[in-house]
Order: sequence, then C-alpha cells, then structure tokens
Amino acid sequence: MNKKFLKNVEWSILVCVIILIVIGCIALYSATQSTGHDELIKQLIWLGISIPIVCIVMSIDYGTLIKAAPVGYGLMLILLVAVLFTKPINGASSWFTIGSFSIQPSEFTKIFVILTLALTISKIQENGKSEISNLYKLGLCLLVMIIPVLLIVKQPDYGTAIAFFIATIFMLFSAGINKKYIITVFALVIVVLPLLYFYVLPDHAKARIDVFLNPNLDPRGSGYNIIQSKLAIGSGQLLGMGVTQGNQTQLGYLYPKTTDFIFSVIGEEMGFVIAGLVIVLYVVLITKIIFIAKTAKDDKGSYIAIGIAGIFIFHMVENIGMTMGLLPITGVPLPFVSYGGSSLLTNLILIALVLNISGRRKRSLFIG
Repeated sequence: MNKKFLKNVEWSILVCVIILIVIGCIALYSATQSTGHDELIKQLIWLGISIPIVCIVMSIDYGTLIKAAPVGYGLMLILLVAVLFTKPINGASSWFTIGSFSIQPSEFTKIFVILTLALTISKIQENGKSEISNLYKLGLCLLVMIIPVLLIVKQPDYGTAIAFFIATIFMLFSAGINKKYIITVFALVIVVLPLLYFYVLPDHAKARIDVFLNPNLDPRGSGYNIIQSKLAIGSGQLLGMGVTQGNQTQLGYLYPKTTDFIFSVIGEEMGFVIAGLVIVLYVVLITKIIFIAKTAKDDKGSYIAIGIAGIFIFHMVENIGMTMGLLPITGVPLPFVSYGGSSLLTNLILIALVLNISGRRKRSLFIG
C-alpha cells in the first residue's frame, strides 16, 4: 500500500468500527460475568485473527479479488451443503464446530455473493448498456443470490437469507434495473407474503410474527425475550444502571444476551447516551460507505460498496428494531458488537473491501 492509497482511504470508517468493537467488548464483558468471560475471550481471539486478514484484503486490488470471487463462491456453496449434515444447534444446522470454536459458512458467503454479483452485473453491462433491461439479465443476477439463499433457508436461517436479498436489491438498483421490475417485485411481495405466512413458514416462525404483533400473547414463552428486552432498554434511562449492574442482564432474564440482544445490554447498563451513540456510529458508517459507492473509480467498486452498505443497513435496523419490539425477532447479530467469530471476521473483511475501494479512488475529483 503506497502513500497515495493510504491518503485516499476513508479512515473515519475504521474509527467507527473500532469504537463499535470497543463498546461491544465492554457489553460482552458484562454479559459474560457468569461464564468466566469465555465468549469475550473468543471474540478477542477472532479479532486478533481478523487483523492480518483485513490488511491482506486491503492490500490486494479489489479488481483482482473480484476476478477470483467465483472460485470462493463455489467453495461456499459446497460448505453450505455440507453444513446441512451437521448436528443442529438451537434448531439450526448453520455451524461447523472445531474444538471450542464454531464457524458459520453463511456469514462468509456474504463476501463472495457480493463480489460475484458485482462481477456478473459488470459483465452484463460490458456492451455499454447500463440498465438491466430484460428478464434474462435479471435472472442471471438473481441466480447468484438465490442458490445460496435457498441453502441458507434450509438450515434454517431466515435472517441471514433476508440480508442477501437486501444487498442484491441495493446492487441492482445501483446498476439501473428497469423500473417495471421494481413495480412487479413490490406487487409480488404483497401477494406472496400472506401465502408464505399461511402455507410455507414453520410454526416457530409464525409464532415470532404473532408475538411481534402482540408479545403478551405468550409472555412466558415466545413473547418472553422481547418483553425482557424492552424492560432492559427502558430501565437504562439516560446513563444506564452501570456496567455489570443491569438487573435483566445479570439475573439471566435476557437471552441470548451476547448475540441477538446485546443492544439490550448496552441500553440497560450504558443508557440512552451510549445506545444512541451506537446508532449514530452506524449511520455515519453506512453514509460513508454509500459515499464511497458513489465515488468509486469504476462500477465494480460501486456495486461492491453499495452491496456492503445494504448488508449493514439490514443488520443494524433489524437487530436494534427487534430488541425494541419494532420488528420481528430473526436472530440477526449486531455487526461488530454481538458475539460471533464468523460474523466479526466477515464484517471486518467487508470493511476492508470498502477501505480498499476508497483508497483506489481518484480523490482529487471529488469533494469530501
């Protein structure tokens, strides 16, 4: 990495990520009081593993990485099939267990789907037409996303599957998809959603939606987690009850408090000020990534960056929304904050790609 590259890099993105990781580690320290901080230690180990990988991803031109993406994409499909034959954890066959560590291939698949989809869109547009104007071209793009999504739904992991849809929508919109397809998709969603609810979704997924609409339907069962989460966030008030002092967190009412409901821990023990800061950091982070998508040196860089922005937007909105009872619970982690080695490494690689793209912009042509 030369001086010009380092000068062009949007370092404010890395600053936001570091602050989020620090807040997450403090919350994990508090949430793991009763387990000897085992998950915090594992998170720090994953962070140590991630740092050299981030440096490598930043140093290799993303144009080279995108050419190699289909190989990684194929490998991820093999792993997504293989993981279906593993022993289920909490009802989902999503992890390979190696010693005391678990690896979730669906997380790493995000990287290769975004890169492969960016490559596919750019190949389609090589004839000079920027708009994805026919069903054949649109079908090729959607196929890149649909194959891994079907395997992830089979696990089942609906939250991660939705993240792929959101990233794809962002990338196709950026590529100039014909407006008639957007209208058609919205019409299909309106028709299909009720059918999915009544005839496709398993009972536990329906229960989550019912409880989202009315948590008091089952306050000791399906509605328990969201009720406790809202109590935790509300009891934190402005400055919080203090790290390691939260009632819901320390007495075991929040579950799972290190992953899905880590924001509830932050709200209860650190208060509205820090919880609000977390939201502001995500807004700044995502805004900067969208800016990089607009100012990238080529379309491939733009598509990669906007796809990554879509991933982070969905994870932030869904995780924080579900802890507040504003959205259904889907088991989606909060990037850089929730416990999860695969998630942390994947998100840091995505950030490395964004920094890679930002460092190779012609900075003098743009403002900001």
